[in-house]
Amino acid sequence: MVATREELKAKVNQEIDRRSESLIQTAQHIMKNPESGFKEIKTSQTVQSWFKDLGIPYTDNLAITGIKGVVNGKAGDGPTIAVIGELDSMVVPGHPEEDISTHAAHACGHHIQIGNMLAVAAGILAPGVLEELSGRIVFMAVPAEEYIELEFRNQLRLQGKIEFLTGKGEFIRLGAFDDVDLAVMTHSASLDSDTGAGALAVGEVSRSLFTGTGSNGLVAKRAEFIGHASHAGGSPWRGINALNAATLAIQAIHMQRETFRDEDSIRVHPIITKGGSAVNAVPDAVHIETYVRGRSIDAILEANAKVDRALRAGALAVGARVKIINLGEMLPLVNNPEMVSIYRTNAETLVGTDNVGERGHGGGSTDMGDVSHLMPALHPYVSAATGQGHGVDYLVHDYSLAVITAAKAMANMVVDLLSDGAKVGRDIVENHTPLLTKQQYIELTNGLYGEEIFSG
Repeated sequence: MVATREELKAKVNQEIDRRSESLIQTAQHIMKNPESGFKEIKTSQTVQSWFKDLGIPYTDNLAITGIKGVVNGKAGDGPTIAVIGELDSMVVPGHPEEDISTHAAHACGHHIQIGNMLAVAAGILAPGVLEELSGRIVFMAVPAEEYIELEFRNQLRLQGKIEFLTGKGEFIRLGAFDDVDLAVMTHSASLDSDTGAGALAVGEVSRSLFTGTGSNGLVAKRAEFIGHASHAGGSPWRGINALNAATLAIQAIHMQRETFRDEDSIRVHPIITKGGSAVNAVPDAVHIETYVRGRSIDAILEANAKVDRALRAGALAVGARVKIINLGEMLPLVNNPEMVSIYRTNAETLVGTDNVGERGHGGGSTDMGDVSHLMPALHPYVSAATGQGHGVDYLVHDYSLAVITAAKAMANMVVDLLSDGAKVGRDIVENHTPLLTKQQYIELTNGLYGEEIFSG
């Protein structure tokens, strides 16, 4: 006798509940062992242990630490959906759960993503479920979503260990998404945020092509100001002060802010990662890292040109040189409207209509945006934390909601997509027009890597 969708969802949810304690403990274990991007060795091993226990065949060492497990439905052919979790942490000195040697800390909730990705896997493998599903479910643990430590990542790139500086970008380049038709992942959100979202929240639907509906895209970049050292007290006039050049460049960036249109959601926020070598020497080498974020590719590129102009101006003003290094991108996130609708229905069943909100466009960025340009994708949120994202006070408090309930919402959506011969999933894939092909994506991304030396 063929099980109904609701019967399949009940089996999935019961299995997730049965394993809830160990799933939550896994998420908490990852929280206490944070690792930043492309360094997630322990976290990767934790995921592999779960895949082994669940009997999921997998490929490891993708983009250094990434993992891809594959489960086949037994009811015939159909589309493949990827359920994704992110391995990496932020670097937040002073966070109560930081690694004191590296300052890595899960101040963005990626540890619960791994927990709910594993929970979906456990639920889908409940007895009697795969027999009714067509197609495949791919479980991905992806490194390096937080676009940080750019100098370290660029060294990996120069050493030939990676080509793109984000995990999903590398997964796309390596072909890990070549056999995937749809993708979903859930991100943690804070109850203290100003989004007005509920316990579970979906993004708004795209209004135009290449325009984000959940988060900004970005270009990542470094600038190395090159001056000339001299004694800071005895003969400062013999030097060329790279710190002054960098300071002027940052001020010139600030002067551009009134030219950014509100609807483009431009965000530029440089930091100085090297400010000089010694207090009694005129600084001859000063380094800046920054993003140029925006809601559309065109807006990002326009703002990026203004930032480059400001960097050159700072160098020109004091007679320094500047090396401008572009280090790739994240694309704006575009949520698929059909997946939004299916997810919302399942979320409302789990937590009630009043507890499912719509998260408006945010100024942050995610490499899930890259995936969403290639296939139907969804990036909902679970509001289970307090504090400010990427801050010392960001902590997940409701692990049952973050790991268990969020997993059920995704797993139940998978059932809707792949049951009944995967009709719903097939329709979404067949009616979807990708914004970019893989080749176009790679060409676009490669075009946003490069160096320029400006000598004034």
